Amino acid sequence: MKILGIETSCDETAAAVVEDGHRLLSNVVASSMNLHVKYGGVVPEIAARSHIEVIMPVINQALDQANCTWDDIDGIGVTYGAGLGGSLLIGVMTARTLAITLNKPLYAINHVEAHVYANFLTDTPLPGYQLPAAQPAFPMLAIIVSGGHSQLVLFKDHFDYEILGRTQDDAVGEAFDKVAKILGLPYPGGPSVSAEALEGNPKAYKLPTAKMSKYDFSFSGLKTAVLRLAQSEIGEGYDFPSMKLSERLSEIQKANVAASFQYTAVQTIVDKAKLACEEYYPKSVVIAGGVAANTELRRQLKESLPLPVSLTDLKLCTDNGAMVATLACFKASLGQDQADPYSLDIQPNLSM
Repeated sequence: MKILGIETSCDETAAAVVEDGHRLLSNVVASSMNLHVKYGGVVPEIAARSHIEVIMPVINQALDQANCTWDDIDGIGVTYGAGLGGSLLIGVMTARTLAITLNKPLYAINHVEAHVYANFLTDTPLPGYQLPAAQPAFPMLAIIVSGGHSQLVLFKDHFDYEILGRTQDDAVGEAFDKVAKILGLPYPGGPSVSAEALEGNPKAYKLPTAKMSKYDFSFSGLKTAVLRLAQSEIGEGYDFPSMKLSERLSEIQKANVAASFQYTAVQTIVDKAKLACEEYYPKSVVIAGGVAANTELRRQLKESLPLPVSLTDLKLCTDNGAMVATLACFKASLGQDQADPYSLDIQPNLSM
């Protein structure tokens, strides 16, 4: 079974073909990130226009890379939420039209859940990918960390899961972006802060962690603590504008703040994951979402958890069509409901 996956929830226009839920045949991503950098974040209207321009070329390239024609495709999976409304709309309307005109089954895919399923890809003829040797076993603990989501989810089986905890304010990726702005680092903040942290001392500053319920997260206070720390380091009060801090901070101060923030943010996630492992005894642990590419997070998880952590290729941590196609493969093979191509609507605020 070969499924085409379409992903347009934010600024990446992506399509991929996956076979039988484990074999990656193609993975094409066109990002409009360079158009958003000067604004310090994704501009929804610009992202939507970019999707319109490139979505069919991206889909056709994914088919060509997989050496497939439409006759070889057994179904279409598309992200219908969560995400930016205009961006989602382009992907969903394209998938609906293709499903109707080509008479293909259509599967509506939850973007957050799909990130987890990138870890189920174990084989590919494509060069340059490092994939897990085997698919995760159930029960599976999923650590989902991205710009919009931070949560711990216990999967008892496919489509049978329990959310143990989630962020009560900022997601961890959002906190990285805000700290990057304080330090005058370029967007996107995650890679920028991580690169800056390599030059700093993670123990230079003691930053606080939020006292939350057992598995819930909070990163808003940590972000504010970084702001207050930066103001204090240059001898200014709390009324000093955050946008002017980077001009006064030295390079070593920036590096130490970045390293200390990253260490504390990652430690918060790892501590919760370790607690969940001790209570629920999962057979496998996966990390999913854009922040799953963070090397400090990967390091701390491998050192702290009592069982190996499944790590997929870095290219499959950020938004991509492969994760959508993989989840759609399992929906098709396990008899999950198909979406109606005549009525499927977007859900920008969709949650798991």
